[in-house]
Amino acid sequence: MNDKRLLGTAFPGDTGETSAEVATVMRSYAAGQATHADVLTTLSATRVLVPVVAVLGEVEVDEAGLAHDKTSDMATVLLTGADGRQALLGFTGTAPLQAWQADARPVPVSLRDAAQAAVHDGADALVFDLAGPVPFAIEGDDLHKVAEGWQLATVGPRTAWVKP
Repeated sequence: MNDKRLLGTAFPGDTGETSAEVATVMRSYAAGQATHADVLTTLSATRVLVPVVAVLGEVEVDEAGLAHDKTSDMATVLLTGADGRQALLGFTGTAPLQAWQADARPVPVSLRDAAQAAVHDGADALVFDLAGPVPFAIEGDDLHKVAEGWQLATVGPRTAWVKP
């Protein structure tokens, strides 16, 4: 007998809403009352959403010259900035995701998994809530440290990355 089991979600009870903690720190960040480190620390303790969208694959043309969708794939979204750098998109909840693109499907992941996907895809940044209410970017050394599993520690007014 073949015993196959479906794995449950890593985020049981998740409704897709932006958590109260994330919403609070993002509003405080926008108002200049929270730091970049405060947002990183909060996002590290919660789930984030990475959108996947349908991408048309091969197209078949019939004898009458009409195109028919033959295949489609689901893909994550990379945004290319004016400077040519790319960013993987992420969202704090389904409302900001739907404000960006209503038909995108949310995939719940940890911040580390999202950062790893961004680095794997060659992105220079991970940008959250592009369409608002508060856009937030993780880039450079911060992106790589999150992807590698480092944690941000705050001692007094200073922050530093530490390996757990």
